Amino acid sequence: MNNPTSSLKIGIIGAGKVGATIALLLEECAFCSHVLLGDLREPVLLGSLPKATFRALDVKDAAALRSFVAECDAILSASPYYLNQAIAAACAAKDVAYFDLTEDVVTTRQVRELATKSRATFVPQCGLAPGAINIIGGALARQLHDVRTVEMRVGALPLSAGNQMKYYLSWSTAGLINEYCQPGEALYDGKPMATFPLDGCERLTIDGIEYEAFNTSGGVATMCETFAGKVRGLSYKTLRYPGHRDLMKFLLEDLQLSHRRELLTQIFDQEVPLTFDDVVIVYVNVIGHDAGRLVQSSYINKIYSTEVRGQRLSAIQLSTAAGAVAMLELYSGRQIGPGFVAQESVPFASFLSTRWGGRVYAPQNDARKAP
Repeated sequence: MNNPTSSLKIGIIGAGKVGATIALLLEECAFCSHVLLGDLREPVLLGSLPKATFRALDVKDAAALRSFVAECDAILSASPYYLNQAIAAACAAKDVAYFDLTEDVVTTRQVRELATKSRATFVPQCGLAPGAINIIGGALARQLHDVRTVEMRVGALPLSAGNQMKYYLSWSTAGLINEYCQPGEALYDGKPMATFPLDGCERLTIDGIEYEAFNTSGGVATMCETFAGKVRGLSYKTLRYPGHRDLMKFLLEDLQLSHRRELLTQIFDQEVPLTFDDVVIVYVNVIGHDAGRLVQSSYINKIYSTEVRGQRLSAIQLSTAAGAVAMLELYSGRQIGPGFVAQESVPFASFLSTRWGGRVYAPQNDARKAP
């Protein structure tokens, strides 16, 4: 079994936008001595990563995957969600710590089952949402007694958009469409319930800008199980500019493209522009009783694209990678133990004490200033 140390060799499987960003942030982390990047194609920015080595890797090649995992102290999967079960299984077999960014509920259940068969640490759903949003929501909920509602809202949005969707791509298209198609989870009257994707549309205003929020899957992570019977109402919704949800319902439901996701992914990748001029909005609102009074507590943060070590990072790259690197740092410092680790079990203060968790998620952070 590979135990956490102050100097980890970290394997990142998936060297796309977020995987390469995680490697970039790890360059500034003393707890990481070496990064092994595995993917079918070498990332463009590898030359700017002194700690990193690239290894051609096909996750579907079981022997090659096992060999890659065995070389590392911890594995972080930045691969598409449908590859994570095989990666987690390889980690379980070798007792190597496993981390991922998935929003897929079924994948997380599979990882949780694998964690029962290994002595290693398993931390799925790192990143932004799920990830940091659950750490923040859990911390605010625990501050109050008799919590009435926990509302978690997150949006990765272009700063400006001229198309009808009022949206440009900034992260995994497959992951985006998956969370638009899968049912989510919520607590109603303290009991878990399923939510229909794209339903539950509401309007809210933050800093004078109006947004819509609607149900998507994955963002609630394991919080319904953790807070069942303790919180009356708990929900996660995605933030978009008004009008986006209606167009997505037309594509996914009226045109039945929810059953042809590969086609829709191909269309989006070809016809919807990629942007680095984005903003990530993190909004958590909690209402409950404290010392006999009904009170409200909230967390609001806007994270902007910036440069790190001369590389331009979108807001979603930065916020997702920062959450994952923070969890790796907590693992390296033995603040995360073996077995399955739920995001909301991590103290927010500990998360903020990490190099990148603190830089990006400190309250009132303005990431327009380079971290």
